[in-house]
Amino acid sequence: MNWSKTILLLLAAFLAAFLECAWDPFRHLLGAQIDFLPPLMVYASLRCGLGTVSALAVWGGLCFDALSNNPLGLSVLPLFLAGFIIHLRRGLIMREQFYAQFVLGLGACALVPLLSLVMLLSGRQSPTIGWGTLWQWIVMSVGGASLTPFCFWLFDGLHRALSHRPSFQTSFRPDREIKRGRR
Repeated sequence: MNWSKTILLLLAAFLAAFLECAWDPFRHLLGAQIDFLPPLMVYASLRCGLGTVSALAVWGGLCFDALSNNPLGLSVLPLFLAGFIIHLRRGLIMREQFYAQFVLGLGACALVPLLSLVMLLSGRQSPTIGWGTLWQWIVMSVGGASLTPFCFWLFDGLHRALSHRPSFQTSFRPDREIKRGRR
């Protein structure tokens, strides 16, 4: 089994959670922070197995919750559900198309914060909700959707660079003539 995709995705989830909490240019410019984890979940659900999707949801969700104000473990279920839904139908999805990657990223980036908000509201938390929340949700969804095709380009390139391609060359040349019988 090739573990390079899984290791790269888990490392990227750690870096994404750190960048979301420590890097503020988008937050200051747009008033909202772009979520980097749902595009990674879209990539993992289309290119990897269910074990990698589960590991990425748990690792990425716990890393993000540890660095944010969320209760620990809140982001795991929304990330897993977004990845699981896409993974179930990945045979029907045109995964190589830029448009399909963008739309799946838009759906995942819209679903994950919405499910997290529902989970916060169903618990004993009382987050502040207003018209600014709608703006932040739109920025997070569109920003993450535009990041999703970049994730496909980056991780497919890294996978090609770090893995070997099998050789399909045979020992027989096509222009070789085989003579049979006596001469």
